[in-house]
Amino acid sequence: MRALLKFSNAVDWLNAQVGKYVIWLIFAATAISAVNAIVRKVFDTSSNAFLEAQWYLFAWSFLAAAGYTLLHREHVRIDVLNSRLSKRAQVWIDIIGFAFFLTPLCLVVLYLGTPLAIQMYQTGEMSGNSGGLIRWPVWAALPVGFTLLMLQGWSELIKRIAFLRGEGPDPMGRLADKSAEEELAEALRARTAAVTLEAGGDAAPQR
Repeated sequence: MRALLKFSNAVDWLNAQVGKYVIWLIFAATAISAVNAIVRKVFDTSSNAFLEAQWYLFAWSFLAAAGYTLLHREHVRIDVLNSRLSKRAQVWIDIIGFAFFLTPLCLVVLYLGTPLAIQMYQTGEMSGNSGGLIRWPVWAALPVGFTLLMLQGWSELIKRIAFLRGEGPDPMGRLADKSAEEELAEALRARTAAVTLEAGGDAAPQR
């Protein structure tokens, strides 16, 4: 079990690093959109390459961050019934989901999508739109994204099995992954609120 937990920690670290940098793809897509709008308004010209670059970047950010999202348990969940169950039952539902639903889905997508991405790379297929981009970079997001998602699913599976065996912490809570700046800001807000409360108490009229 110790070796599996080391593997789980390595996967968590990998997806955490991906999540830190994938946000820049959103920034790049936003910047391209702004440049495209300025060029179109000022010079009355544009290109489908601008639009397709935005689609490519969005596809990469969405797919590459899927594992990071699962790591932080931010995927959409239907908890109407699940929240009424015991913690052990919730863990077992997750185990079944990761083992018999998430993993097969990822394997099917990888089985079907990877050959297409390789084919696109080998043929150098271009977009059918005028001025469009080459296709393989966006297709490559499929195997990369679903590999990261599947690995994170296995990591979550390992953590839940370890919890049931009494060898790991509760895996069901949300991660408190705050930066030092966020922690400092929260501490300053709490200190300011405390000072304000004290000042209000001192200013209260004496009876």
